Amino acid sequence: MNPVKSGEEAMTIVEVHRQRAAPARRPDSDAQAESGARSPAAGAVARVDGIALHVAGELLDPAELRQRACTELLRQAAQRAGLLAADDAAGDDGVVSEAAASAIEALLERELRVPGPSDEDCRRHHAANPARYATGERVLARHVLFAVTPGVDVNALLPRAEQLLLKLRCDDGARDRRAAGDADDAGGAGSTAGDAFAAAAREWSNCPSGADGGALGWLRSADCVPEFARELFGQPVVGVLPRLVRTRFGLHVVEVLEREPGVAQPYETVAGAVALALRQQAWTTALRQYLRLLAAQARLEGVDLDAAGTPLVQ
Repeated sequence: MNPVKSGEEAMTIVEVHRQRAAPARRPDSDAQAESGARSPAAGAVARVDGIALHVAGELLDPAELRQRACTELLRQAAQRAGLLAADDAAGDDGVVSEAAASAIEALLERELRVPGPSDEDCRRHHAANPARYATGERVLARHVLFAVTPGVDVNALLPRAEQLLLKLRCDDGARDRRAAGDADDAGGAGSTAGDAFAAAAREWSNCPSGADGGALGWLRSADCVPEFARELFGQPVVGVLPRLVRTRFGLHVVEVLEREPGVAQPYETVAGAVALALRQQAWTTALRQYLRLLAAQARLEGVDLDAAGTPLVQ
């Protein structure tokens, strides 16, 4: 199965508890102080109010460690609220029990107050984001996938992916400069740049498309997992994207070869989708605020947790 193309719907909050999250930004010193995080000696176990987030000696990338900390904050909050039995045992593998997952859902439904958007808010959002609600947009793309699977050291994988991204972007930029200056050189440069990307995909990509130079063919937003689609659609960039695309499958270096713009839709046609998008944004904001509150009240060891940037709410 092509890891980019998927009919899977966006994950619910509980499903995210069971997935490896995309890396988030590292919190600044103020956020660390606010979260009450403490850094133990190297090799120590990270904990939330004394509950271990992993087994001793296990090395987790910072994003997954934050993910587990957020899940544990919510699990403990559900216990304090009487929604989860006090003897529910926390695992050290980042996976909660079915009872805990249901309790967290109930907790969030009770605690998060999300106001519905007004018609004026919806119309303003639609006017500011016409490409987001256009239909029929297609992108011809290829990628190099650095897969993130259990046991993979993301901290070691990330520099390799970023180094390849920089190399391919430089090749892309050199091609564009030569194309502007000399048509004959442009043809050769384009071929060289294309070969460089295809060669990199064959050498490095963990996707079956690597054998075909990373080619993904023509994509529509519905063909892709949500986090991949967000980076590709509704924007004008053609060429190697300026940053890594992070998905549940790993780190992607992506090149957009061609774009076919979608057809703008009148507000009345997409009003429901606009309202849903704004409600989801409001829910995300409420969750961030709630997690920030829980983090401020907890004793965190070995994890720097900035609830505003946690992968849990992406």
